[in-house]
Amino acid sequence: MKKNIFYILLAASAIYMAGCKKDGFLQDGTVTPNGDVSEAQVWANPDFARNFLNNIYATLSDRYNLDNDGAMLASGSDEAVNSNLNSSINILNNGTWGPVRVVDDVYTAMYSGIRKTNMFLVNAPKSVIIPSDGLTFAQDIARLRGEAFFLRAFFYFELVKRYGSAVLVTRVLNADENLDLPRNTFDECVRQISLDCDSAIERLPIGPTDWAVASRGRATQTAAMALKARLLLYAASPQYNPSGDAAKWQAAADAAKRLMDTGKHAIYSSYPNIWLWNVSGAAYNTEVIFATQTLNTNSIETNNAPISYDGANGRTNPTQELVDAFEMKTTGRPISDPASGYNASNPYANRDPRLNFAIMYNGSTFKSKPVETFVGGKDGLGLNVNATKTGYYMRKFLSENAVWNNSSNTTIRRPWIFFRYAEVLLNYAEALNEAQGVAALSEILKSVNAVRQRKNTTTASLSVDMPPLQTTNPAGAGYVIPSKVELRKRIRNERRVEFCFEEQRFYDVRRWKEGETNFNKDVTGMRITLVSPGVYTYQPFVVENRVFTAKNYLYPISQNELNRAPSLKQNAGY
Repeated sequence: MKKNIFYILLAASAIYMAGCKKDGFLQDGTVTPNGDVSEAQVWANPDFARNFLNNIYATLSDRYNLDNDGAMLASGSDEAVNSNLNSSINILNNGTWGPVRVVDDVYTAMYSGIRKTNMFLVNAPKSVIIPSDGLTFAQDIARLRGEAFFLRAFFYFELVKRYGSAVLVTRVLNADENLDLPRNTFDECVRQISLDCDSAIERLPIGPTDWAVASRGRATQTAAMALKARLLLYAASPQYNPSGDAAKWQAAADAAKRLMDTGKHAIYSSYPNIWLWNVSGAAYNTEVIFATQTLNTNSIETNNAPISYDGANGRTNPTQELVDAFEMKTTGRPISDPASGYNASNPYANRDPRLNFAIMYNGSTFKSKPVETFVGGKDGLGLNVNATKTGYYMRKFLSENAVWNNSSNTTIRRPWIFFRYAEVLLNYAEALNEAQGVAALSEILKSVNAVRQRKNTTTASLSVDMPPLQTTNPAGAGYVIPSKVELRKRIRNERRVEFCFEEQRFYDVRRWKEGETNFNKDVTGMRITLVSPGVYTYQPFVVENRVFTAKNYLYPISQNELNRAPSLKQNAGY
């Protein structure tokens, strides 16, 4: 009988118990010999019992630093290259990814979180938690259990989107059970995650503003709806729905529409400030549905700003492929369209404003200084080991107000946003197009254009305000979207642009079953040469050769996990 998996699942909760030191006498007036708190005493103490749930939220972590040196998952896709050639993130690209060379392995962390949610769901009704916010005991326990249901669903989805399926554990396991368990099927996992989302929706406040200010950041109905909508979108996509069953796409559309109809969220007026909560004035602006805690940090800038800015490391270097995805501002057309107005001699002019909000290119301004990525420029190619490998630096998430590597530094409150309203709108558009096609054209365009036409009435420079995606060009050139296929292309490109560096592209390409097409090829950059003051030449060049094979649609299960529980079985090809 295999018991190692039990100890993995038990570890985090045991650490939590050991960390709950006595502060005076416990509720029952007793202490353990070493001053630690026993499990029974946790549930007999109102503060410890409530804090047990708070501790589960700590399983959520931001995604700004996956290798302890600033790597982001974007550099494991065609969005970016990591400037540190020795980063473990490169395992995703070079063909060496496997059971003994893992990256972004969340297996143990997610099961630790799942075990804690199961413990809370069982024990909370028997606890002595003191009700808050004017609720009765039964109402407060129901709300707290709703949070646990959401968190369990979230943890399982994190496993399923990586490994394809997981062992479903919905109760507290005991050490004397057979714990070498096989994984459930993908469909079984979808059903369980959906049930947990529904259980959360039944019990939680509707949106962030329905919590007291001090509690915003906790799970909500709309967070559970967003998770279910994303789950069903994945389940409907070619990776898991090869037959193209339209009913699955319609279910995904309906799940997104359910959240839209709450009226609790809206597109925020300032795209670059969605993540900068010091600037936007409050945690949880209208677009944010669910995010991590807002920790104060300047490490995002230290890791990703251009190298001439106080010794930053310039880690996340956008690819030319990503830059080329941004359309032209005046025409709203892709730059590959001869009628777009694109000028290869002035390639960054008149582009979708999100290009400037998300990417630093030669001539951009950051912290009131020009960015110089031309060869020989202060941020240019090959200047030092950290200099951009592509001719670009990431701008998204970075704050102009952060200060680092100075005698007096400034940190900024930043979350990692797991769900925001723009995704719900584009999920809806994609699913509706696949389910109904041009028969639902008006609804599809309404959702896509709400994202494209983000406006800031106070500061025009913060607006996106792209031309609407539509059936005819506003200039009368007769640019027609002829079919579901063309709509699909445009919606997918809208996702690529809107969600760059947010880990959507990494999984979108997989669920669309386009990995061999998009990720199994070279990624390129732009070599910029200064000819005379203000005059440059632009030459694309190959930065990295990338490898993607059929097995890479899913993560490998770590050999350490397989050694503990062989019945898990490895994903195909590894």
